[in-house]
Amino acid sequence: MSKTISILGSTGSIGRQTLEVAEQLGLTVAAITAHNSVELAEEQARKFKPRQVIMTDEAAARDLKVRLADTKTRVHGGVSALSTAATLPGVDTVVTAVVGMVGLKPTLAAIREGKRIALANKETLVCAGELVMDSAARCGAEIVPVDSEHSAIFQCVQGCTDRGEIRRLILTCSGGPFYGMTRAEAGKMTREDALRHPNWKMGPKITVDCATLMNKGLEVIEAMRLYRLPLTRVNVVIHRQSIVHSLVEFRDGALLAQLGTPDMRLPIRYAMTYPQRAETEEEPLDLLRCPPLTFAEPDRRAFPCLRLAEVAAAKGGTACAVLNAANEEAVRLFLEDRIGFQDIFDLTAGALTELPVIHKPCLSDILEADAAARQAVLRNFQSQKE
Repeated sequence: MSKTISILGSTGSIGRQTLEVAEQLGLTVAAITAHNSVELAEEQARKFKPRQVIMTDEAAARDLKVRLADTKTRVHGGVSALSTAATLPGVDTVVTAVVGMVGLKPTLAAIREGKRIALANKETLVCAGELVMDSAARCGAEIVPVDSEHSAIFQCVQGCTDRGEIRRLILTCSGGPFYGMTRAEAGKMTREDALRHPNWKMGPKITVDCATLMNKGLEVIEAMRLYRLPLTRVNVVIHRQSIVHSLVEFRDGALLAQLGTPDMRLPIRYAMTYPQRAETEEEPLDLLRCPPLTFAEPDRRAFPCLRLAEVAAAKGGTACAVLNAANEEAVRLFLEDRIGFQDIFDLTAGALTELPVIHKPCLSDILEADAAARQAVLRNFQSQKE
């Protein structure tokens, strides 16, 4: 069980809920990081009294340093300082809850120190999964997933030492706010429409990814890396109720599933307490009050981002880094109301088609692919405007 933690991304949805769980479990919070949410970071620092607070925005760091001058908490600025929080002596678990590729380097740094990684940053495994998993095995670092779907699979495979016993992983997907729409209908939806997830309360980027089904595509790649399985053994089903968080089918035909309320504190708590389970006062799932549980095939024609992610997964190498970076840039443009909903797919697909794939990439190859994909999206966006 974790005792002392660092939280990368403490002001985001997962970070805030992790602090709730840490308080319930009586964990020591040694470091927190944020981008530029100065007021919330100050509030968290005064409550949890971490040794360090990192603000990746330098101006925000200077502001926070003045605000916390009367405390013993040290404030540092800059993206590179994330690795300082991730490798802090005495920390046994690093919660990576930052969004995007910014989480990769500090995660690798924490792995090299042999720390447990409570992984909520899917880009780390999507873009550099083989590097990360090989490094974790070499350094003896545990990776415990925090995403509800991967936590469900992680729980279902406890005791399964032979991965050959797994026939397939089945990731469940709510279908997002546009489930049942045609591609043309979904294309008319706005930023506000996309941010109305039916079951979960999350940050804007991941909520948009749920609307396009790109989030599920990224999770397919993540599952392949975590469990070292081919694409053919990772499937997706639509499950509107978000009660069954994922399933594992074994070679004897048995299916194991993890069920629970759609509450991220459950997988966060498990990542903190694994291999034990801690008592909670949260209301458990009441099967007698559950709606009927339904399952359906995802519509890859109406929501082609899922298919696009599967194409990248099949290509391998730097294709997944290109997919992730291009999607990040396209979603940013959508959230800024500069492109339409279906343009997210078009811009991401354009970058994936345009850029070459490097197989067996090193870290620099992955970072270069990430930068090239972002440039391709912005270049194609500009050409559309002209």
